Amino acid sequence: MTEHLTTEIAVLGAGVVGLAVAEALIAQGREVTVLDPNTPGMGASYGNAGTIADYAVMPVGSPDVLKNLPSLLFDKTSPLAIRRAALPSLMPWLARFAWQSLPGPTARNAAAIAGLLADAAPLWQGLAQRIGGATILQHRGCLYVYETAAAYRAAHKDMAFRRGLGVTVELIGAGELADMEPGLPDVSGGAAFFPKAVFLSNPGQMVGLLATHVLKKANFRQVAANKITRQVDGVRIDAPGLRLHARRVVIAAGAHSRELARQAGDHIPLDTERGYHLEWDMATPRLTRPACPTSRGFYLCPMTGRLRVAGTVELGGLTAPPSPHRLQKLLEGARAIFPDLPEPDRDWMGFRPSMPDSVPVIGPSVQGAEVIHAYGHGHIGLTLAPITGRLVADLVAGRAPERDLTATLPRRFA
Repeated sequence: MTEHLTTEIAVLGAGVVGLAVAEALIAQGREVTVLDPNTPGMGASYGNAGTIADYAVMPVGSPDVLKNLPSLLFDKTSPLAIRRAALPSLMPWLARFAWQSLPGPTARNAAAIAGLLADAAPLWQGLAQRIGGATILQHRGCLYVYETAAAYRAAHKDMAFRRGLGVTVELIGAGELADMEPGLPDVSGGAAFFPKAVFLSNPGQMVGLLATHVLKKANFRQVAANKITRQVDGVRIDAPGLRLHARRVVIAAGAHSRELARQAGDHIPLDTERGYHLEWDMATPRLTRPACPTSRGFYLCPMTGRLRVAGTVELGGLTAPPSPHRLQKLLEGARAIFPDLPEPDRDWMGFRPSMPDSVPVIGPSVQGAEVIHAYGHGHIGLTLAPITGRLVADLVAGRAPERDLTATLPRRFA
């Protein structure tokens, strides 16, 4: 038996971005139906580092990364690696990634990301207030830790570039770092302190509150949208046991968005990063704010009742099982910081939607505005969820978006 439904707007995806889009549309008085095969708010929306990273203006690709790309990609323990079995299918994406890592594209991409990140923390504070999650937000900033003096010296150029894009950052020495976080081991370098960064002490709880808030007013069907078809009066969405007719569709399915975009007539070079985390249950946190030992490529996250170690990049698609060596690398890195850590209480792998330029896809389909794209946020999907919701709501209402979307439009790949 196939259920037949109609709706004004269908949102395909119930991760943090899809839920934030639905929240903004509902606030606008729209009728919304959300489709997702999984529990709302799970996946990368749950397993992330919990940081509202207003400072994360740098794309994954850069001249430094390009210089070291072969060694990075083929060292399975590096912070940026590739599953070798996935290499043939990834070659077109990697070619675009290499091009976007040149100096000119890197600077343009960083400026585009910075434009989206402006006011990320205040927007999250507003969203948290609306959904009853304000107490989950912590306002202690975030640290990039440089373990060597050479790395600390090199950071000055990086931080000067970020300041030029509007990022607030303070470079602090090893002594001040020890005063701020006495639980961290002594380093010979120092740290970059981002005082405006906000931390979600329990991202799963926060996204759960968002899902509860949204689903009080939106319809929800726990199914995967398999096919979208444009029609004269909107778009038809086919899913197992469901045929849904919507005046407009928002594709917000994260790493699963590429095929839906293709069906809408947009060929988007989206691929998948596999993100990992380990967790240790502990009543007393080892530190008071998230900290990233930059040479190791992960975050130490003092979440409620546990320490989460999250991060690194593995390009490898949606179907392969977790890579044991990636989890082992996280374990070794965590024990390099906290040598007394026992075996972790749990581990996790999830999928990030990754664009070769690190700029998300937000905007109407090339084939017509009855389909709107909202995915490809990479490492900053949590950070950018509220502004993405507002931008999609602007597009649906026919208003000029509050941010310049030139760099995010799907037509940039046409």
